[in-house]
Amino acid sequence: MKRLFKWLGILLLVLVVGIGALFVHVWYFKPAKIDWFYGRVFAKFAVSSPEMLSSMRILPTWLDFYSDDLADASPAEDQRQFELVKESHDTLLSYDRNALDDKGKLSYDVLEYFLRLQVEGDKFRGYGFPVNQMFGIQSALPNFMADQHPVTNAGEAKNYVTRLGKFPAKFDQVIEGLDLYEGKGIVPPQFTVEKVLTQMRDFSGKPAKENTLYVTFKEKLDKIPADQMDPATRERFLGEVEGAINASVYPSYKKLIAHFEALAPKAQGNFGAWHLPNGDAYYEWCVRQHTTTEMKPDQIHEIGLAEVARISGEMDAILKSQGLAEGTIGDRVRELTKRPDQLFPDTPEGKQELIKRFQDILNDIDGKLGPAFDVRPKVGVEVRPVPEFSQATAPGAYYQPGAFDGSRPGVFYANLRNVAEMPKFTMRTLAYHEGIPGHHFQITIAQELTGLPFFRRVLPFTAYAEGWALYTERLAWELGFENDPLDNLGRLRDEMMRAVRLVVDTGIHAKKWTREQAVAYMLENTGMVETDVVAEIERYFVMPGQALGYKVGMLKILELRERAKAALGPKFDIRQFHNQVLTVGSLPMVLLERVIDDWIAKSKGA
Repeated sequence: MKRLFKWLGILLLVLVVGIGALFVHVWYFKPAKIDWFYGRVFAKFAVSSPEMLSSMRILPTWLDFYSDDLADASPAEDQRQFELVKESHDTLLSYDRNALDDKGKLSYDVLEYFLRLQVEGDKFRGYGFPVNQMFGIQSALPNFMADQHPVTNAGEAKNYVTRLGKFPAKFDQVIEGLDLYEGKGIVPPQFTVEKVLTQMRDFSGKPAKENTLYVTFKEKLDKIPADQMDPATRERFLGEVEGAINASVYPSYKKLIAHFEALAPKAQGNFGAWHLPNGDAYYEWCVRQHTTTEMKPDQIHEIGLAEVARISGEMDAILKSQGLAEGTIGDRVRELTKRPDQLFPDTPEGKQELIKRFQDILNDIDGKLGPAFDVRPKVGVEVRPVPEFSQATAPGAYYQPGAFDGSRPGVFYANLRNVAEMPKFTMRTLAYHEGIPGHHFQITIAQELTGLPFFRRVLPFTAYAEGWALYTERLAWELGFENDPLDNLGRLRDEMMRAVRLVVDTGIHAKKWTREQAVAYMLENTGMVETDVVAEIERYFVMPGQALGYKVGMLKILELRERAKAALGPKFDIRQFHNQVLTVGSLPMVLLERVIDDWIAKSKGA
């Protein structure tokens, strides 16, 4: 028996040493297999982002080393992350691509494209204004704590309190980076500084017990069964959260507010990317990053003008059929928007009814998509209002993916700051874009893929993701879900918005359009209400090129679909086309084109 235990001990030791040696080999040297390298790339980035790991929930609970921590946001960490990207790109290029099969070559090309873009863009570090009215630590961190940090037991509640206590260190790291960028002449637009200040003052200017960090924490505690947490423990945790908000969170905001107050005199004027050092080159890189094409700003501007003209004609016909023949497209759509039959009451009850209507639209289409889809996500989608403290500067709607372990559904957030921004005739197309079969299908199906490197399930490309969501707006109409002329007008209004984006984004950043000029153009052509237009235009100022991905991506997907129809004739099956688009993960447009062309060739030979 002693000899048996001795040999078992030796075998265990050999196993441990072997696993350790393999880990060292994979983590610190060029892995022998490229799939090991893919895993290492994702793992190295993941371990540096506790928030991402909490959001994705891909690790088993016994491997939870991250839930009480926050990611390093210092300039030194930014440099380390760049070095990791550069080293990963160099290592990838050292593998023999020709030795891979077709699926392997596609994975190689996706990662190479992504990493190369990041390496090329590093010279513009900080140009995206890390704290702005759309995103940044001042809104993203509390949103993460409220929406994604789980509190289902005492351990998770303790981690929540610990994370609140780490706000000061993270805010100091962000401020260090802002000082560095400002020293290089990277100053955000004036409206950005003003709105971030308002946002932060509103967030930190209320009693701790009224803050979303406390309110949502209490809501999570209340869902824990009574037999799993006694009242005294609940009260203790609530007291600790209140104390952490007052002792750690609010002082952190005070420091960032002081920083932006000092910045305000330097931010005089609202200028596009051209105003930044080497701004034209920066914008061209943004265009490449978000469209995943080699198109130039002038070319995109012209496409936008042509699309605006085409969509105007279709909208004009519907508006005239509704007795609206005079004035610009924008004026007439806004007139329709004001009709009482198109608006929900601007009351808490009316807003609840609006959210329910969105959910009903999603539930309805979800059960009727069999003719167009045979691959469906397993996880559902819910509609929720945008958190009140970020409504003023958040977009009209956005999608947040569910957890990989299925514990949290996908969420379509609707902004209820002004019910006039969401007239009833626009609701269907918005629900289809953000939910089903738009972002929810694309992102969740990607998360559920098997047999691919993990990075293929999570890597984002704007033109693919937003192009798909915009494509599904049109698809829903083609499938008969927007037969009412006003619903179709809502679809066209939103497609018009994406066409206008091609004009105003390039106008702001390449043609030196003013904020007011861009606002006027969008008001004239879309019919969106002014508060929504202003939020949109100000979004484009701080996210150059991102708004181009929608229409560019949609046009490419439509082009590929029509190419497949023409080539395959009666063999064309739209379900199989959608499978090709959705079951490969997010791709640059040039690689999606290759996937579809390969599928066409194989289908013709079948």
